[in-house]
Amino acid sequence: MIIDQANLSGIYKSFKTVFNEAFDGAPSQWPVVAMQVPSEGRSVDYKWLGDFPMLREWVGDRAIRDLSAFKYEILNKDYESTIEVDRNDIEDDQIGVYTPMIQGLAWAAKQHPDMLVFALLKAGFTTACYDSQYFFDTDHSVGGASVSNSGGGTGDPWFLLDLSRPIKPIILQTRKRPEFVAVDRPDDENVFMRKKFLYGVDDRKNVGFGLWQLAYGSKSTLSATNYAAARAAMMAFKSEEGAPLGINPTHLVVPPTLESAGRSILKVPNDAAGAGNPWFNSAELIVVPWLA
Repeated sequence: MIIDQANLSGIYKSFKTVFNEAFDGAPSQWPVVAMQVPSEGRSVDYKWLGDFPMLREWVGDRAIRDLSAFKYEILNKDYESTIEVDRNDIEDDQIGVYTPMIQGLAWAAKQHPDMLVFALLKAGFTTACYDSQYFFDTDHSVGGASVSNSGGGTGDPWFLLDLSRPIKPIILQTRKRPEFVAVDRPDDENVFMRKKFLYGVDDRKNVGFGLWQLAYGSKSTLSATNYAAARAAMMAFKSEEGAPLGINPTHLVVPPTLESAGRSILKVPNDAAGAGNPWFNSAELIVVPWLA
């Protein structure tokens, strides 16, 4: 193949088609637990998380809550991945050998939010959220009292979440969609010095915590007793004014090491003695490899 701009443009279009098709077909788990929030600048301040959405009877003036004590800013970060295509492979019409690599770029781009979202969820025991407490903590301040959404322990973590609402426990903040890019002009320095054309993907995004009231994290043994305690704790959460928040846990999120324990709680209708399981199908089980 003659290396000119016309042929290189054709290669770029072909690679981009392969990338887009693989990207659209790649699986992803983050949409279940996170809400996507578009960003128009370098960062977004989520201090509004300090006011859990609730209605009250309108008597007199509107009750306007002061959010000046809250500041939770998520700063966008840049991410990229790049591969090299040897000039000789273009000259020798060997472009097809790079198709799996382009598809791999697409899969990596599609699943990268999963890595970020679930890494943050796992780090929730030691990472602060909008109220300056750890996301999973024993002393969130609500109405002057301490409220816990942490089960303690030192083992593999598991998470009980209410994912029935528009607001989710995790925020995926996106500045732009992953973009397929190239450095593929014949006179580029990289081509002149190393006879390499470059193709890659870049995007801008970041993750952060949403409402801690929608999540309960524990490193204690995943048992029916601890699962029941987590459900009870979440369903007892109240607003600053003492009104029930109506939390209803919908999903149990576990690493692969706890899949068996999760299934025994949620997927087995009866125990070995034939007694009914009160937690059968009480939540959906999600097994996440990124939590391993």
